[in-house]
Amino acid sequence: MITGKESKPNILNLVGSNADETIKKDGEYMATTTKALPAVVKEAKGIVFEDVDGNIFFDFTSGIGVANTGHSHPKVVEAIKKQAEKFIHFAGTDFYYDVQAELAKKLVEITPGNFGKKVYYGNSGAEAVEAAIKMARWSTKRKFFVAFVGAFHGRTMGSLSLTASKVIHKQRFFPWMPGVIHIPYPNPYRNPFGIDGYEEPDELVNAVIDYMRYIFNHLLPADEVAAIFVEPIQGEGGYVVPPKNFHKELYKVAHENGILFVDDEIQAGFGRTGKMWAIEHFDVIPDVITTAKAMASGIPISACVYPAANDFKVKGAHSTTFGGNPVACAASLATIDVLQNGLISNAEKQGKYMGKRLKEMEENYEIVGDARGIGLMQATEIVKNKESKEINPKARDEIINKAFYKGLLLLGCGDSSIRYIPPLLIDSEQLENALNLLEDAIKEVDTQMK
Repeated sequence: MITGKESKPNILNLVGSNADETIKKDGEYMATTTKALPAVVKEAKGIVFEDVDGNIFFDFTSGIGVANTGHSHPKVVEAIKKQAEKFIHFAGTDFYYDVQAELAKKLVEITPGNFGKKVYYGNSGAEAVEAAIKMARWSTKRKFFVAFVGAFHGRTMGSLSLTASKVIHKQRFFPWMPGVIHIPYPNPYRNPFGIDGYEEPDELVNAVIDYMRYIFNHLLPADEVAAIFVEPIQGEGGYVVPPKNFHKELYKVAHENGILFVDDEIQAGFGRTGKMWAIEHFDVIPDVITTAKAMASGIPISACVYPAANDFKVKGAHSTTFGGNPVACAASLATIDVLQNGLISNAEKQGKYMGKRLKEMEENYEIVGDARGIGLMQATEIVKNKESKEINPKARDEIINKAFYKGLLLLGCGDSSIRYIPPLLIDSEQLENALNLLEDAIKEVDTQMK
């Protein structure tokens, strides 16, 4: 039995007969989604999981940013058990129970901004975004939205219209929801303006804001825009950290024009960056926050937290069956408690060391073009060489594959990047050993490329 405190992976039999059987069954009966590696989990604790053939891995994906408290944290498990013994479901949109009201109160307290707020619950990040779309249109009576190139806000038809990270997400699904205009995101490493955003961050931000104002003057009436949707740090689009003053300048434009500033914290929130919300690094108080993923440590739940003044004023304008599920709410309250009692500060501490090591890898290996991130939300961009910055998804995928066979589970993001998002309870020894495995994989692929 694994404890989650193991300091090193232990690979015995990849991929074994038990894993192969499950993979074949999955291929026959499951819809095609985004399977990346032949990882077949049997048990997971902390940052560690054991597969069905007895191999021990470090999980640097956290179930795609979900298990911030670690897999099966005992306090979260206990909260789930206690609530399940009372009742599992009671349609909280039509009736009442205290645990969902208590969680809503907690979310209002811990989200930035000292103003009246309301909470809408869904089951996924995409549902939180859909709720924000409908709330913004209903309350402002405006029809248009602004989003950013490289953004990922979900795959349902409304959220898909905001998403612009990969063409594959949109192929064959047109028509999308009308009324969305996309603006370039201020990616310091690569952007359409040809600006080095690390050397000239203000110039890059000004270029983006000037572009938006140009759009408002020639194409999109600003007084008909309901909301701007933005990720504080782009997730699926490549873990792109914008210049420090970007969100402040964006917020100014939004509020000059009566536009709601919607902060999508679905991947970056719940302690991932060393603060409860990533937007706190940028000194901005958003009007709206959407969150999901890590909200209940693996039990599906999401939330859209928005100004009480923008609430739906009639019953039935928007609702759901499973949103605010009592078991999920109990798990979320336990998750917040665990995060606030040491894990957020640990994410900040461990993230500083991770960033240092990743920057060293950027300096030492030609195929590592950029290392970026905050807290335990970091990435490296893999390129053909530093001079051209040409993306290199083949080498990126080879690094991920080699790392897997060393016992380290990773995921890609963007066109050519690898994301590093371990559970926030990772300790220094585990982090050091995991980064050594990563560097071994990068070094092997870098050598092959020469």
